[in-house]
Amino acid sequence: MGKTAAALGLVATLYLASATSATSASGRTPAYASNVTIARDAYGIAHIRGTSDADAVFGMMYAQAEDDFPRIEHNYLAAMGRLAETEGSPALWADLRQRLFLDLDALPGEYRRSPAWLRALMDAWAAGLNQYLATHPAVHPRRITHFEPWMALAFSEGSIGGDIETGVDLAALESFYGGQGAAPPPVRLAARLAGAGRLIEPRGSNGIAIGPSRSANGHPLLWINPHTSFFFRAEQQVTSAQGLDVYGASTWGQFFVYQGFNRRLGWMHTSSGVDNIDEFAVEVARRGGRLSYRYGTDWRPIRQRFVAIGVRQPDGVVATRRFTVLATHHGPIIRQDKGRWIAVAMLNAPRAALEQSYLRTRATTLAAYLAVSDRKANSSNNTILAAADGTIAYLHPQFVPIRDDRFDYTRPVDGSDPATDRHGLHALRDLPTVIRPATGWVVNTNNAPWTAAGADSPKAANFPRYMDKLGENPRGQHATALLSKGTLYSPQTLTRTAFDSFLPLFDQQIPLLKAGFDALPTGDALRTRLAAPVAMLTGWDRRWGTASEPTTLAVHWGEALWASEGPKAAAANMPIFAYLATRTANRDRVAALDAAIARMQRDLGSWRVAWGRINRFQRLDGGVTPRFDDRAPSEPIGFTSGNFGSLASFGVERQSGQRCLYGTSGNSFVAVVEFGPVVRAWAVSAGGESGDPASVHFDDQVGRYASGELRPIILDASAAGRPYHPGEARPTVAARTAPHPGTPCGVP
Repeated sequence: MGKTAAALGLVATLYLASATSATSASGRTPAYASNVTIARDAYGIAHIRGTSDADAVFGMMYAQAEDDFPRIEHNYLAAMGRLAETEGSPALWADLRQRLFLDLDALPGEYRRSPAWLRALMDAWAAGLNQYLATHPAVHPRRITHFEPWMALAFSEGSIGGDIETGVDLAALESFYGGQGAAPPPVRLAARLAGAGRLIEPRGSNGIAIGPSRSANGHPLLWINPHTSFFFRAEQQVTSAQGLDVYGASTWGQFFVYQGFNRRLGWMHTSSGVDNIDEFAVEVARRGGRLSYRYGTDWRPIRQRFVAIGVRQPDGVVATRRFTVLATHHGPIIRQDKGRWIAVAMLNAPRAALEQSYLRTRATTLAAYLAVSDRKANSSNNTILAAADGTIAYLHPQFVPIRDDRFDYTRPVDGSDPATDRHGLHALRDLPTVIRPATGWVVNTNNAPWTAAGADSPKAANFPRYMDKLGENPRGQHATALLSKGTLYSPQTLTRTAFDSFLPLFDQQIPLLKAGFDALPTGDALRTRLAAPVAMLTGWDRRWGTASEPTTLAVHWGEALWASEGPKAAAANMPIFAYLATRTANRDRVAALDAAIARMQRDLGSWRVAWGRINRFQRLDGGVTPRFDDRAPSEPIGFTSGNFGSLASFGVERQSGQRCLYGTSGNSFVAVVEFGPVVRAWAVSAGGESGDPASVHFDDQVGRYASGELRPIILDASAAGRPYHPGEARPTVAARTAPHPGTPCGVP
């Protein structure tokens, strides 16, 4: 079957699968519930079974709402640009940023124009959430009391809205629209450079696929390791009698498995370094009484659209702020710079993105997956893929505009010059791709695709430079070194590899630090002050561990390096890792260590502190914004930020008044899948499946998370637990009686 035929087959199957439960958006009470069962396994994971795909979607959303309705509502308030209705003015500019791209008034029409099979799924999506609210009167939504089917289209690129968040600076947006274009943002560059000095955990991921030639038993393997905010996705199994059978992680409120697998194929998305968000600087003037911009020798009118945003006031009343948002043919105007207005271009295809995101969960071969991907509505994700037929692959994002490679699209280009325009999209065959490499493995860690499969990787010289702007990173170096050793992998050895404790960034930087220390003048006070810390680092094996004092010292040194070198790298328009490797002076490495020692002595009382005493996992409540308390129990974590090359990633946040470092992102849903005659899989999630602190499943996976001990995944729902229908009382489990048995922060 060809790609087109495969895609049509998927759509036809979905139409038939959904027709049995399709309803209109009229508000009729649907008959889904009797066609759906939910079973909860020992960790509270929902195993949903529906007669049709629409039934399964209904049950999927109902089960998600049972586990964490507040996160579902939060995600849709944020996606629709309505967060300020509950959070007030601090969320106003994020809402405006969303509404630059999302026209809420147009979404109902987009829903009506959607194919019947997709409308049926959106109907079921809304019905499942509304059924939950109807049967749980004690739940009080902050703002969304009724979900409409068209709301499912609110995510502009089928993912998590990441393009909009990363592509538009809020401070510059406020400066422009706060005065409707009257005030330039003079502090934007300084703010950006200052922000570059903060060590922020990359919102990325690791994906590894092992082919039969490198598998201990000849079965393909897939490693799924997203690095996201904790508690960002629900773990579920969703099946229907019409053939849907998928397991994995779904962003709260979305009705497709974002990273996961079915019986024949699995996919892992990693944030890509492709450059596909472009800024165009345009010359603006009033021509003939209207605001216009120059394009070549012509002057075109600036497009205008009115946007009203609700903003909660201190007294609880929601007031309306009105804006006139502006755009050129390139995209919305987002700021002013050097006398020109800056328009931004990015993917904005909600329906195509939703179709692609759902249909790929039903694909069982690479050909079927590519047929679905030809919608080209994935802009931000590389994909690592493994299939039961032995295929492994690296796929680049499919939304890649064709541009003139003479121009540097990492910076604003002259939007008044037609030569800078986009010229359609690259065909899938023209993108960096790896399929069935002779090396027997593919990997991506948010790095460039040029090392995705060792010697069988695509060659950068064969592609435009905008195919990647991030280059290599320490996680990529780490993973490539491990995979190149010739190991034959089982699920267990692949798991151990993915938790390997080596930190390659420090292995690169410590000898340079030592050279800088040795070059200090004989009488320099730094020689005395830093002799013992430098000796500790040079004698260290560069491996993290909860008992390791060098890990704590190295991490603080790494943070100090980011503070001093990050702004320099940003000013040079270079990735921080490339800057550290090629431009950082040894004397600056020494100065950063001195700053780190001073901070440790101030904050911790000593520069000799075991890593596990301060690097902690803690979950105190179900709030979207976490809070931490040194006095409450927490769990020591050995792994570090992925910025240092730790494949298992743990990004921490410092909160005022707390001395320990508490994780907020990094390893979240982690799984390994073996595609044998019978699919086997193991997984662990950060904390637990439920967002309710009273639930036994609130943090029942903490111990496994800390140790990397994945639990077997149940794929036979009959072995999960007693099934129930949505709307029925959920089978009871032991109530939570005490906090997770941890210990408080280890620093007095």
